[in-house]
Amino acid sequence: MLDPYRVREDFPILSVKRSDGKPLIYLDNAATSLKPRSVIDSIVEYYEKYTVNVHRGVYRLSHEATRIYEDSRERIAKFIGVSPSELVFVKNTTEAINLVAYGLDWSPGDEVITTVMEHHSNLVPWQMVRDRYGVKLRFIDITSEGLLDIGKLSDLVSEKTRLISLTHVSNVLGTINPVEDIARIARRSGILLLVDAAQSVPHIPVDARRIGCDFLAFSGHKMLGPTGIGCLYVRRGVEDLLKPVFTGGEMVGRVSLDRATWSDMPLRMEPGTPNIAGAIGLAAAVDYLSNLGMDNVRSYEDRLTDYTLKRMSEIDRVSIYGPRDVRYRSGIVAFNVERLDPHDVALLLDELENIAVRSGVHCAEPLHTRLGLSGTVRVSFYVYNTLEEVDILCDTLEKVIEMLA
Repeated sequence: MLDPYRVREDFPILSVKRSDGKPLIYLDNAATSLKPRSVIDSIVEYYEKYTVNVHRGVYRLSHEATRIYEDSRERIAKFIGVSPSELVFVKNTTEAINLVAYGLDWSPGDEVITTVMEHHSNLVPWQMVRDRYGVKLRFIDITSEGLLDIGKLSDLVSEKTRLISLTHVSNVLGTINPVEDIARIARRSGILLLVDAAQSVPHIPVDARRIGCDFLAFSGHKMLGPTGIGCLYVRRGVEDLLKPVFTGGEMVGRVSLDRATWSDMPLRMEPGTPNIAGAIGLAAAVDYLSNLGMDNVRSYEDRLTDYTLKRMSEIDRVSIYGPRDVRYRSGIVAFNVERLDPHDVALLLDELENIAVRSGVHCAEPLHTRLGLSGTVRVSFYVYNTLEEVDILCDTLEKVIEMLA
């Protein structure tokens, strides 16, 4: 079993108290996670001991930096069950999705299927592709429980469908989508599948090959790693469908004044000097999570989520969104208080007890529109959160309701 109190000792920020002596209760992990000492140290070590470029120098220090950088790629690739040659380093999930959106060749009338629960990062690029290339967008709706209405997918698929792109886990409802089932449907029809795994790779065991997707994207900063680094999995066999979106140094094979050829994967998708420190830090984060065990991470977050759903359901005027069964949701709980603005609730939670939550539409405005909401308060957990923090959250929420009643 995961011991959150032991885990908390590894996160320096959790030992810092506010001026009034209140410790940080950080419940905005779906936005970004805190960083353990091992990740911080790995980045500092790179800058202090071998801060040189990779792949280019023949001197010993450059060889060492390259070895550590590519070893980082191997560890991260193993974490999601793929080959290092299939793992492209990017800035974040958003960039990864855009590389697919603009790297594929589109024809007028091609169709992309996505869902109404997507983060803007997996919606706006497809709107741009629609407007630029004449591609049509189709959307899978949700049920009243916040589950994806997967039964309607077959009605949306046509001979024109080129790609299905959807989130693995909703960043608002916490819904875990049946991506393996969708992958089987996509394969039968020769449709490409992109999975936005920004909210799944940090929290549940993810094996991209087992899922059966063609592309999978995630960000480092949501999984204990640094900002500015993420990954795009490109399944071997589809890489030639994806042309480089950005070009320049490093990703080329040969260059003349007339033309250029591309390097092999994954370097052909990584122009310019990479985020070396970011890759090293992300590998350290992967090591940390692997040592905890992703099954343990998932099990512990289930416990936190289940407890939160029960506690919040006992508070008058609170409405909770998304599946109630933790088998179908991750550690994200979005809620509202009747007649109270979500931002007011979030501000008072912070003011009273140093509780950090997110409020607003969480870059998922169409989903809120679908639910008839102008915004929500979102609580999201990670490995360092505790049941005691949930109690403080719920007790403080009751005080907020009394104050603003």
